[in-house]
Amino acid sequence: MSKDPEIDVEDVLTVLDEATHRHEKGSREWTHLQIAALCLTYVRHIGKMEDFAAYYREALDPNFKIKVERDFSTRAEADAWVQSGKAEDRMHIRIDGKGFLVVRLPGRLTLMVAPLPEELNAEEESGE
Repeated sequence: MSKDPEIDVEDVLTVLDEATHRHEKGSREWTHLQIAALCLTYVRHIGKMEDFAAYYREALDPNFKIKVERDFSTRAEADAWVQSGKAEDRMHIRIDGKGFLVVRLPGRLTLMVAPLPEELNAEEESGE
C-alpha cells in the first residue's frame, strides 16, 4: 500500500458488494459486509471523507498509537465509570485486555468493542 493511500469509495463499495454476494443473504458475513458498506456511505453522506482519509492514513502509520485512557478488570467496572460522567465520547479503554471505545448514543454514552492494534496484531500472528 502506498504511503498516502487514496480512498476510492466506489471501488471499495464494489468490492464489498461482490463479497456480499458470496454469502447467503441474512448470514453473519452478509450482514457485516452490508454494515461496512453503509458505514462508508454514511461517512461520505455527512461530508467527512477527508476526516476519514486522515484517520485512515494515521492508522496505517507504523508509529500510530491509540491512547488507552483507562484499564478495567471487568465490564461492570467500566460501565460504572461510563455512567459516572467521567467518560467522554471516543475515549479508548481496555477491559480485561480487550479494547473498547466510548460512543455517544442518543441521550447516553455506552461502550463498543474496538480491538486495539496489539489485539489485531496478535490475531494476525496466530492466524485467526
